[in-house]
Amino acid sequence: MVLEKQVFLFLNIVHNSMKQRISETFRMGGFQLTPEQFLVMDTLWDEGVLTQQQIADITMRDKNSIVKLIDGLESREYVQRVSNPEDRRQNLIKVTPYSLTIKDRIEELAYSSVYGILGEIPREVLKSFVHVLARLEKNMDSSSDLEALAEKYPTNKNNNG
Repeated sequence: MVLEKQVFLFLNIVHNSMKQRISETFRMGGFQLTPEQFLVMDTLWDEGVLTQQQIADITMRDKNSIVKLIDGLESREYVQRVSNPEDRRQNLIKVTPYSLTIKDRIEELAYSSVYGILGEIPREVLKSFVHVLARLEKNMDSSSDLEALAEKYPTNKNNNG
């Protein structure tokens, strides 16, 4: 198989498998949550109250998909929309007290799943892989800068590196 074809095929397979594994982990843990919804929740837990557009910018998703994700999270009482007092046309998204009570368990499930997927891959290899992924994105969208995004929105998690 041509190397370029393997890259395309393998990225697609790994992406789909990773989403399925994480979804299954949440389901087995008693939470109806998709990996995409988790990323929205994790962003809100880390950054605080945000507009839908800010969430879209941080997670690099289009605003329409964020609206659908927030609809699902709101129906499960994980988040709530409140009008922005400075701009009534804009919704602010904030986590609910309920979601704060389940935050640690959801994060534990997510990270244990990811750590299981990453296995014994050395951190330096993972850092190189992240750099390659950022370069792939930049090749597709010259305005994209995933590494700058990571610096702008660093995780508050203690991940030893």
